Amino acid sequence: MTANYELCIMNYELNIRKATKTDAPLIASVVAMAIGEEGTRHYCGDNHQSVLEEIARMEDSQYSYRNTIVAEVNGMPAGAAVAYDGANLYRLRDVTLKQIFNHTGKTHNIEDETDASEVYLDSIAVLPEYRGLGIGKQLLLALKEIAFKEYGKTLGLLVDFENPDAERLYKSVGFERMNVKDFLGHKMWHLVVRLQTTVNGQQSSSM
Repeated sequence: MTANYELCIMNYELNIRKATKTDAPLIASVVAMAIGEEGTRHYCGDNHQSVLEEIARMEDSQYSYRNTIVAEVNGMPAGAAVAYDGANLYRLRDVTLKQIFNHTGKTHNIEDETDASEVYLDSIAVLPEYRGLGIGKQLLLALKEIAFKEYGKTLGLLVDFENPDAERLYKSVGFERMNVKDFLGHKMWHLVVRLQTTVNGQQSSSM
């Protein structure tokens, strides 16, 4: 996964780059914000920050730094997004759940949230002090380019029925409702951005 974008927003210099191992604390915080406090403690225990940081530093986990892009504002970390090829879900999830078990002694049976047809946006969040600057939208646009150019796949995600604000953000960059999924005890919309292809000089959408 490669990404390196610069943009000036309201006198802020925004840079989106590929994550490194040193971004593990940020990645852990972003994943925890995406899952929510209650869910994070349920799956990763009271020491969830350190557990998630360890998972983020791994090479082959769902929340690996290798699957993450980071947004910086004036050189400071402001948010991140974690996405991976859905074809790798089982392998990445097995590594992640094994690491959680090593720390908590708990096993979890989790529904499949994606499949091989898409690049899956697992987690995205912007730190509170940087919200309102359009950073989330820029992260989504960067992920669209990665999904299309590097993988040749659609970009997909799940959003809770009870989070219409997030759904509006996703739709603003081209996401569309595909179907409904049950995930972690919640009804979720499965949203995708269609892969743009060129036919006789004109753009068309395909799945």
